[in-house]
Amino acid sequence: MEQVVLNVEGMSCQHCKMAVEKSLQNLFGVTKAEVDLVAKTVKISYETEKVSLNDFEMAITDAGYEVVK
Repeated sequence: MEQVVLNVEGMSCQHCKMAVEKSLQNLFGVTKAEVDLVAKTVKISYETEKVSLNDFEMAITDAGYEVVK
């Protein structure tokens, strides 16, 4: 089990938080996704052999938000 924290732009409300968490938790291999609106981050716990960072970025982008590197 691994964890990663990504910076995400565009999140400002509870709906944003729920949209990002839901899109990530729908990915096979993600066990937990927690958004921190104040810090503009999402902490993701996942299984490395089942899902990748690219999958996270695509899910966040598809939800309407931007991953900042």
